[in-house]
Amino acid sequence: MGDLKGALIGCGFFAVNQMHGWRDAEGARIVAICDCDPERLKAVGDAFGIQRRYTSAEDLFADGGFDFVDIATTVRSHRGLVEMAARHGVATICQKPIAPTMEDAKAMVSACAKSGVAFMVHENFRWQSPIRAVKAAIDSGAIGEVFWGRVSFRSGYDVFSGQPYLATGKRFIIEDLGIHALDVARYIFGDATAVTARTRRVNPAIAGEDVATMLLDHDGGITSLVDCSYATKLPVEPFPETLMEVDGSKGTLRLTQGYHLAVHSKGATKLTNVEPPALSWASPPWHNIQESVALIQQHWIEALRAGREPDTSGRDNLETFALVEASYLSAAEGRTVSLAEVLG
Repeated sequence: MGDLKGALIGCGFFAVNQMHGWRDAEGARIVAICDCDPERLKAVGDAFGIQRRYTSAEDLFADGGFDFVDIATTVRSHRGLVEMAARHGVATICQKPIAPTMEDAKAMVSACAKSGVAFMVHENFRWQSPIRAVKAAIDSGAIGEVFWGRVSFRSGYDVFSGQPYLATGKRFIIEDLGIHALDVARYIFGDATAVTARTRRVNPAIAGEDVATMLLDHDGGITSLVDCSYATKLPVEPFPETLMEVDGSKGTLRLTQGYHLAVHSKGATKLTNVEPPALSWASPPWHNIQESVALIQQHWIEALRAGREPDTSGRDNLETFALVEASYLSAAEGRTVSLAEVLG
């Protein structure tokens, strides 16, 4: 079987990482790119040797000649592009957040299901090798039955210099970063049933919240805390590390700054360095994120070839997006919100 052929829509800040990942991937290659900005289109096309270039998604799909599309645009364009791909019978990867509203998200999942095409959300944080190491340690039974956990991302890093649009939206940290941490909590602790959230805007120069704390109730009785901040100034900047704490009936697990994993059980502590490898095109401190991009893209290729649903499918991601919506509702109304209320 030959390589799967892909097209990329959106040649902005983060899409360059995706293009590097596709170039290194086994079993797939990008044959066409699309962006409404001719300068960005030229820059990416020249950098990666892509000759087929489009400023119109309609023209891209009309010409066809690819098996899947990777949509790396901002959220307001997602529904229209995903539904366009579904109409053309093209398997689709969509950047997170999946959509601006739950109604849009459900419509996108439905459109792909009706057309019989695979649909995955690029929810890459759970593919970071340190987080996979946490999952493996828990699954080994080393700390017994998990009853409590924490997923933490606290930083003072200037994310706005590379992505200035993040400073303008009324929603910021939960929708942009918290969504990743919430998905990690689902991946590690299972689906959640309810959330209680509090938010705050510390930076006066932005429109949305830059601090969020969310308490999750999970199926099976696990309680987790998900906390995110872009207003936390630390002596050693941890960006872009996700730190974790997990308590179990037989021990504890801690993923601390510097990619140190400590698993304490039976009176002994096993220490492991779980720092991800720096790929040839990666640049620290982004190498953690960049590796996860390559890993989720490889997962997509393998799932598409095998005809199975990817782990972060659109259907699965509705549960993660529901946590985002429930968190904003909880923070706005000062109450605990059940996921059933948001999912409908």
